[in-house]
Amino acid sequence: MVTIGVFDGVHRGHQELISRTVRAAAERGVPSVVLTFDPHPSEVIRPGSHPAQLTTLRRKAELVEGLGADVFCVLPFTLELSRLTAHEFVHEVLVDKLHAAAVIVGENFTFGAKAAGDVALLRTLGKRFGFVAQGAELQGLLAQEQADNDITFSSTYVRSCIDAGDVVAASEALGRPHRLEGIVVRGDGRGHDLGYPTANLSTPRFAAVPADGVYSAWFTRSSDSGRRLRAAVSVGTNPTFSGRERTVEAFVLDIDEDFYGQHVSLDFVAKLRDQVRFTTSEGLVKQIDEDVARTRELLGEQD
Repeated sequence: MVTIGVFDGVHRGHQELISRTVRAAAERGVPSVVLTFDPHPSEVIRPGSHPAQLTTLRRKAELVEGLGADVFCVLPFTLELSRLTAHEFVHEVLVDKLHAAAVIVGENFTFGAKAAGDVALLRTLGKRFGFVAQGAELQGLLAQEQADNDITFSSTYVRSCIDAGDVVAASEALGRPHRLEGIVVRGDGRGHDLGYPTANLSTPRFAAVPADGVYSAWFTRSSDSGRRLRAAVSVGTNPTFSGRERTVEAFVLDIDEDFYGQHVSLDFVAKLRDQVRFTTSEGLVKQIDEDVARTRELLGEQD
């Protein structure tokens, strides 16, 4: 039983599709397979058009595993693959490689060169090659919530929320806070001088970084067994100090430690304010005091 897609973000729509595949596979007594692609197809077909990435490949694998899928299959997306016709894609990938007994995809799924294949063609080819194809509509509770709020949960919608700094709306669509990962690198040391030393993240090239502003977030080290720490996070160019380079800096509450070189993640909970240029360092420190107090209020006790 196979489901296919880029699944960037593994948002609530993706979760419903993958869960349906897992349930259907269990009923048939066959493995459930989630087939995805890397890199993003748009970057191969139209270089320079890669959308902001909501989840790293490793994070995507973790989320898919959490939904109960038996196999997470990553197909390298190449120019050669993009040129396969819809018929060739089905025969070479779904039949020869995966031996699919059934395929479940979203109702707007397309495949093959120039996206020429759709669900109707997939059903036709399924009959020819001996598998069942289903284009799933997200019905039930999830679809009703979407209809009530006039929202279609999609990766594009989540990216637009993050780009606008609306991490609350992004969390609602994802079913969890948006996560940004990276390695902590050396900064300019201004935070330390102000009494608020920060962990400065070097993020992946295409990472979906929220709009400039200050946020409350959960800070987690990969080596820390999932223990979450509260953090006030600044995203932007440090306008008070006439900065030009856009950075992501996290002040981690109640812990005095150098995180340099560690792989960490930030789960964004709420936006506290926009970036503001202060005329004095004292004014900035006063505002940071308020940001930290607000973060404590929003996040409560640490795990």
